[in-house]
Amino acid sequence: MPQLGYGVYQVTKDECERCVRDALKIGYRLIDTTQSYFNEEEVGNAIAKSGIPRDEIFLTTKVWIEHYGYERAKVSVLESMRKLQVDYLDLCLLHQPFADAYGAYRALEELYDEGKIRAIGISNFYTDRMVDFASFNRIKPMVNQVEIHPHNQQTEAKAWHDKYGIQMEAWAPFGEGRGDMFHTPELQVIAEKYGKSVAQVILRWHLQRGIVIIPKSTHLERMEENFHVFDFSLSEDDMAVIATIDKKQSSFFSHTDPNMVEWFVKMVEERKQQHDCTKDKKNW
Repeated sequence: MPQLGYGVYQVTKDECERCVRDALKIGYRLIDTTQSYFNEEEVGNAIAKSGIPRDEIFLTTKVWIEHYGYERAKVSVLESMRKLQVDYLDLCLLHQPFADAYGAYRALEELYDEGKIRAIGISNFYTDRMVDFASFNRIKPMVNQVEIHPHNQQTEAKAWHDKYGIQMEAWAPFGEGRGDMFHTPELQVIAEKYGKSVAQVILRWHLQRGIVIIPKSTHLERMEENFHVFDFSLSEDDMAVIATIDKKQSSFFSHTDPNMVEWFVKMVEERKQQHDCTKDKKNW
């Protein structure tokens, strides 16, 4: 699994194929999408037209909540593969820790056994749920994709993931710039020291912590900037400075907030009726 990839969260259907093709031309080989982004077909088109051998691309998608439960999850994964135009997935995750996640995970285990998925895992599972899943499923999750960035560094969670041998992956490596991230004085000083951008310093910080990252941009120059982070290293002092800006809380929302859980439930019910929530602006 490449440690640096390209994510397509909130990349529109109109732009997605072009963006993924640009990312692949730059050199990205990990592409991350999900059923809930409604752009799997465009990702598949880009990969098919790229001319890059399938075994050189690490492709990830995720099962959305309304497809949880054993039977629905299995059908949805096969449908995702059809849209992506592939006969196997490199990684498939459960997108959220709600509903019949255990039933859905059994479907992933079975597809893994059949060779249709080469690695399986979870997303947005807090540490207690991660330990639960690692302990009470036949196949331990291999990846957990969660919110990680300099304002929410997940230090304790990473120690637990390391203990269980589960790779952490950041779905918001920049925290979407919230909290004025890109103007954080400590990060600006370090960026000036190396002649790099704050974004590049943040990505390098992730890499040196052993976190897989999937930064998203629709702009070619930003994609290139985000990819060029292997020609410098942060010192131990730099890493220690960045550790001081950890706010130790989400910049988005808490999955343990019952109001947030109700919001997910409402969204799933609406999607069952409408079969479309592309206009929904909430983050997930």
